[in-house]
Amino acid sequence: MKLQAVLFDLDGVITDTAEYHYLAWKQMADHIEIDIDREFNETLKGISRMESLERILIHGKRERDFSGEQREALAKEKNDHYVSLLTHLSPENTYPGILELLEQLNQVHIPVVLTSASKNAPQILKSLELEDKFQYIVNPDGITGKPAPDIFLKGAQAVSADPKYCIGIEDAQAGIEAIKAAGMYAVGIGEERLLSIAGADIVYDSTAKLDLYSLINAASLAS
Repeated sequence: MKLQAVLFDLDGVITDTAEYHYLAWKQMADHIEIDIDREFNETLKGISRMESLERILIHGKRERDFSGEQREALAKEKNDHYVSLLTHLSPENTYPGILELLEQLNQVHIPVVLTSASKNAPQILKSLELEDKFQYIVNPDGITGKPAPDIFLKGAQAVSADPKYCIGIEDAQAGIEAIKAAGMYAVGIGEERLLSIAGADIVYDSTAKLDLYSLINAASLAS
């Protein structure tokens, strides 16, 4: 496989802001008298802010109680709290092995793309001091969310890469499905059973096990 680009999800792959998302959604949900827990929060991984809100409203059987304008206000309430929590992020919050993998990719001039549904991705990369490691950050505005392949296809197009010569790295089932729908090699981070069901070509239980050359070899054997 002649690798042309590697596309990364953010939460659960580069760092973990899932707890911050949970705390912010929990506060918002409590405000409108909907109870959510960490297990429910897992179902919000990899999807957009407005879709996450819709799932919470459906969960609380309140999907008919809010206008579009009120939904926007609720999403803003959540995001404002989430952004305030991001001030706690620092380079020490980068997952093991990620910086080394990014540096390997940069050294051999393989484009690195961020394909996160988070609109706060640029701020998070800046807090982690990783912004200079990425050649392109896909803006999720106006892009159909995962499991649709659009965000990965947009990322590949931005760096003139053929999707079939790209590797996508994700921790969520919706993300893996999106990578495969884009025609890319899918690397999962997390629980093998769940991510394999979604179509992951290979799964690592830790980012510490990621290595550029082992990824290329695995992708070559699968192609």
